[in-house]
Amino acid sequence: MNRVVALLALVPATLLAQLRGEALRARIDSIVSAPIRAGQVVGASVAVVRGRDTLLIKGYGKANIELDVATPAAGTAIYEVGSVTKQFTGAAVMQLVEQGKLSLDDDVTKYLPTFKTGGRRVTIRRLLDHTSGMRSYTEIAAARNFFALPLSRDTMLRVIENHPWDFEPGEEQIYNNSAFFLVGLVIEKVAGMPYADYVKQHLFDRAGMPNAHYCSETAIRRGKTSGYDFDATGPIQKRPLSHQWPYAAGSLCMTVRDLVAWNEALHRSTKLMSAASYREMIRPDTLNDGYRVGYAKGLALTPVAGHASLHHGGGINGWTTDNLYFPQESLSVVVFYNTSGPSGPGEAAEAIAKAILGEKLPVAVPVSGDPTRFRGTFAGRGRGVPQQVVIEVTDGRVEAVRGAQRRALVHVGNNTFMSGATKFVFAEQGGRVVSLRIDAGSGNNVLRPRS
Repeated sequence: MNRVVALLALVPATLLAQLRGEALRARIDSIVSAPIRAGQVVGASVAVVRGRDTLLIKGYGKANIELDVATPAAGTAIYEVGSVTKQFTGAAVMQLVEQGKLSLDDDVTKYLPTFKTGGRRVTIRRLLDHTSGMRSYTEIAAARNFFALPLSRDTMLRVIENHPWDFEPGEEQIYNNSAFFLVGLVIEKVAGMPYADYVKQHLFDRAGMPNAHYCSETAIRRGKTSGYDFDATGPIQKRPLSHQWPYAAGSLCMTVRDLVAWNEALHRSTKLMSAASYREMIRPDTLNDGYRVGYAKGLALTPVAGHASLHHGGGINGWTTDNLYFPQESLSVVVFYNTSGPSGPGEAAEAIAKAILGEKLPVAVPVSGDPTRFRGTFAGRGRGVPQQVVIEVTDGRVEAVRGAQRRALVHVGNNTFMSGATKFVFAEQGGRVVSLRIDAGSGNNVLRPRS
């Protein structure tokens, strides 16, 4: 070992950095190529940039299967980014707040007076962090009937307002596309222009994103990848979808280069908004019970691989995407797939982040008392359907079981356990567990023991 260290000391620093860079690029190639070789992903584009240092920008697999077109190597392929759109919507709101044109604490009906809330006060703030309580339209069966049809957006408003609400504003947090749909309409009302024009003029152009645009299911765009869904046979043509509906929740298109430029402009400059507005954009708010959520105005703030991160994934018919930004390292990890299938880009993005930064595991703290008191079945609200979690304790090990998924939980103190970035927080009363809070960043639900 000492001989190896001594030999490395003789290698010029520039050559040593080059060797390390080549090893890292080979590792990234392996991570991204694996699901493509397994037939789970058609094609991918990846950008990994730290500060001014581009570690890798590359295309993999096919941009189009039918014509056997390879994904462009230079990161110039265009993808639909789905819910990565939400951070752009959040930034647009913060710009309008900065200009004094709206307030985060305004009731949505101030701008959408015909929208019925059943007497509830729903602020813009509650819309932006998924705590409004209205049902997401992607989880409403009646809405799915016209996803492929370019109807008036008022059609969706009527569906949303007529569906029973999941909870009262601020009581819980369930990921919600309806909320961002409404925010898009508010932006148009306040800015006096279509959402698509606003994001181009005030976000894309200012951030330096030449290929970013509002998606279209009909327009021809040079460089756009073909999107593929998945069934039991493998990749299939993506299912039809009108971009009337993803809208401010998920209708933007761009390249991985565009998204790196966005990360730089948003997180490392004042090109888009003041420093004070940026701090507000990434500041998570609290639920009614005072619990601070892990999501703020279009961005999740939960750690990735144990490192502080601002991030968001996206999924839309034919494409899946992930955007990780690590502020302490000024590191962007962007992974786009032109496949909505069994392997997601979040897995690859996190693996790449671990290859660069390593993984910080939570420090385990001994459980005070008998851990078997956490054992039981807990049930509560979920995204569109109820959720149920079984907590099992074996030889002091605490595990959470949901369906076929089993997750080991690490106790970090105060009856709080971690599994990845998800918190499991048990509340006790009179020596008995009375609830389990599951905090996954964009979802925060309190489950009760089943009798």
